[in-house]
Formats: sequence, C-alpha cells, structure tokens
Amino acid sequence: MTETHKGHRITVEQGTDHVRVVHDGLLLAESRRPLLLRETGLPVRYYLPPADVRTDLLTPSDTHTHCPFKGDADYWSLPDAADLVWAYPEPKAEVAEIKDHFCFYDTEVVQD
Repeated sequence: MTETHKGHRITVEQGTDHVRVVHDGLLLAESRRPLLLRETGLPVRYYLPPADVRTDLLTPSDTHTHCPFKGDADYWSLPDAADLVWAYPEPKAEVAEIKDHFCFYDTEVVQD
C-alpha cells in the first residue's frame, strides 16, 4: 500500500528478507516474513510478526508516541535497553498492515 501526504510518502510491502534482532548476544527476533515500511526521509523499517519476536523477554514501557502518518505507538523494553521496540496497535488505515507488528531500531538483514 502507498500513502502520500504533501510530499511525504509511506509504502508497506511484504518482504522475504531473512532478518534478525540480537541485543547483547540475545536473539530477540528472527523472521523471513517482515513487512518493509519505507517512509520519506527515514531508513527502511522492518515490522515483524508477533510470532517471530521473543515477546516473553520484553516489558511494556510507559512510552507512547504519535506519528501523524502511522498513528499511536506503544513501546517495550529490556532491563538494560529502554524503548527498544515499538508497535502500532491501532495504526491509521493507510498502513493497516503493520498492526501489532514489532519494529526494532537495529534489525540485521541476514545474507543466507
């Protein structure tokens, strides 16, 4: 899906890259079915299905942010890493695919 607002563009597409998230040697997520979100002026972000994320290791944070293009985000933390991951439980209709998918700041693309 593509959404454009006055020169600001967001696309979401189903990816097939093998991606993973490792923090201090701990595997937090691994997926071969990430959603790729491209947004004007920002790096590609990988939104991972909940089944591919070690949610048992994450603690909900009190942090919440608002994006005028995507909606309101909730955050989760590790004991030594605050607000490491976020998700949009009720994203705007234009990016509905990312609902409840998790996004990390540092996602590694694995070269198989």
